[in-house]
Amino acid sequence: MTKSNKEKMLTGEIFDVYDDELVAERAAARQQVEQFNALGEMHPKESATLIKRLFGATGPECSVHATFRCDYGYNIYVGDDFFANYDCVMLDVAPIRIGKHALLGPKVQIYSVNHPADPKLRRNGAQGIGKPVTIGDDVWIGGGAIICPGVTLGNNVIVGAGSVVTKSFGDDVVIGGNPAHVLKPNLTN
Repeated sequence: MTKSNKEKMLTGEIFDVYDDELVAERAAARQQVEQFNALGEMHPKESATLIKRLFGATGPECSVHATFRCDYGYNIYVGDDFFANYDCVMLDVAPIRIGKHALLGPKVQIYSVNHPADPKLRRNGAQGIGKPVTIGDDVWIGGGAIICPGVTLGNNVIVGAGSVVTKSFGDDVVIGGNPAHVLKPNLTN
């Protein structure tokens, strides 16, 4: 039996990003995101309700400032006491899982989608590959940081502002730079 493009997307296989089902799901998510962004901070209860409906799961305390962008929403899972500051982008082709007590600075970008290395597969721009991103508890990601596809960050990690995180890191570290590397241990616990 042939897999649908959505099934391929969710299992990390090369998929057609312009598949009708996926295009419709992105359009529905964008409509919800636009409603959320239009509310801004003037209607916090309604904004929180929209985000909780959009995301795959949230903890009881979940705060996201407008503007926000995502592909599908249903592939974003955040724990309790989650905060995302202004202008965050989460491209959630594959699951993006963020633990409890996470703090995202303004303009943080988390990408769980990549494209094939083979130029023949990239030429039409229609091929994607999902690679999950997992972020632990008590993580603070500084403004303008980019988390690349397939990255896992452990618990109690601080990501310096403007960093580009291209590989995974374990618990209790402060990372920064482009590409990000360990700057020092995070001995706050």
